Amino acid sequence: MAGWISGRYGYSPWEARRWTAAAHSLENLTLISDALAAGRLSLPKVLELARFADPETEKKLVSWAKRVSPRTIRRRADRETRPDPEDAKEAERGRFVRWWFDDNTMWLEGRFPAAQGAGIAKAVQRFADQLPEIPDDDLPEDVVVLDDDLVDQRRADALYLIASTHSATDADEDRATVVVHKKLPDASDPREWTELDRGVVLDPEVGRRISCDARLQFVLTDADGNPLGIGRTSRDVPLWLERLVRERDGWECSFAGCGMTTFLKSHHIWHWEDGGPTDLSNLVTVCHAHHKLVHEFGWRVRLNGSIPEWFRPNGRRFDPGPDPPNPLQLDPHMTTA
Repeated sequence: MAGWISGRYGYSPWEARRWTAAAHSLENLTLISDALAAGRLSLPKVLELARFADPETEKKLVSWAKRVSPRTIRRRADRETRPDPEDAKEAERGRFVRWWFDDNTMWLEGRFPAAQGAGIAKAVQRFADQLPEIPDDDLPEDVVVLDDDLVDQRRADALYLIASTHSATDADEDRATVVVHKKLPDASDPREWTELDRGVVLDPEVGRRISCDARLQFVLTDADGNPLGIGRTSRDVPLWLERLVRERDGWECSFAGCGMTTFLKSHHIWHWEDGGPTDLSNLVTVCHAHHKLVHEFGWRVRLNGSIPEWFRPNGRRFDPGPDPPNPLQLDPHMTTA
């Protein structure tokens, strides 16, 4: 029933469960039910009373509930219905934070045990209370911004400030930096774009604002604007250059069909010992297993533009081709026991 209410009327699952539980409880709470029907008690008060009232206590509770706020009733209900230890363990096991990008928007979703959630809410609200309201004069005249919306906007700004303040003090500058790729317009190509690491494109004005106070990274480029690297200065690939290699190779092993995204490293195509430079055009992303193919089994890799190509020891280019057919699907009349 709670699932149907949530889907049909748009209430959250939590609200739907609370309403359903209250409806069942009111079957045995005639005095509270009558007080609701007569308007002597509001619905928020009844929802909280139904959590802990019983036929022996409801008379006194109705009289008491008339004089107090729903918040007071809820606090008492929380005390009267202390969570089971298993509920606390379940809340701990169910904690998570996830995010995803949709056009120019990042969506954030999370679930925390009550104690952690209270600490997070307190920190966000503390920062939010110190932030000024930002007037929005560009809104159409028929759009009304509610006070709750302004509070939510300040909370969003506060969460960002908490994260960015912590990042600014991180000793590892690479981990504390959000990488921004930017193309500036020129006379022959007036287009301008700004892109976050891993492909989220931003509005150009947002990119200009970020450029005002972001940590900037200068990369040596050739005449066509392609990043070079550090040449023969060192065989160790700096983090900024490694990010460019990963970005070009799709953040996975470059061996065709591998798809490994962990235990990766940047391999020198022209070996460093043989005079190869530590430049973008001489580096390719490999996993641990396919790194062995090059050094121990005679395989070779090269870049065709920005696309890595792999070659067998006999010189033939490796093309993975389609997966082999499932033997059980070769004979349409074949059955299994």
